[in-house]
Amino acid sequence: MRKACKGDAEAQAWLYRQYSKAMFNICTRMTGNRNDAEDVLQDAFILAFKNLDQLKDPLQFGGWLKRIVVNECIRSGKKTFYWNEWEDERNNTADEATEWWKTVSFEIIHKEIKSLPDGCRQVFNLFVVEDYSHKDIADQLGISESTSKSQYHRARTLLKERITKQLQIHG
Repeated sequence: MRKACKGDAEAQAWLYRQYSKAMFNICTRMTGNRNDAEDVLQDAFILAFKNLDQLKDPLQFGGWLKRIVVNECIRSGKKTFYWNEWEDERNNTADEATEWWKTVSFEIIHKEIKSLPDGCRQVFNLFVVEDYSHKDIADQLGISESTSKSQYHRARTLLKERITKQLQIHG
């Protein structure tokens, strides 16, 4: 880690090889496409290597890098996302099957998550995968808490419809 802090290309390349696949998966899930994910991943690693001296505990590198990646995904999305408020009376009601996706393999869900509309995809990822609260999502994305909740509800509804349809067709 010390070598990487001092700009050693070999040490930085080693860190990249160790973490790039997991971080790329986050980027792909949050951006929805490979090209944007690659751009965000590159920006995140450049930022991380530039600020590596700020990391106090080298053992925390993975979590620190993940926060940078998620924040870069958010920053990238702010430039292109258009936020819609989905009016639905079910937004504020408890749904017994709120966590239905936990019974389906993540590979199937991952494919469908990538195809969600931008706002829905980002909120769903932040809320479900990254464990952000709706308040934190709203603060990070510069939207209202109710917009975050409605985007999450819309994402969940779309995923359930699409995956149910896919399972009926393909078994």
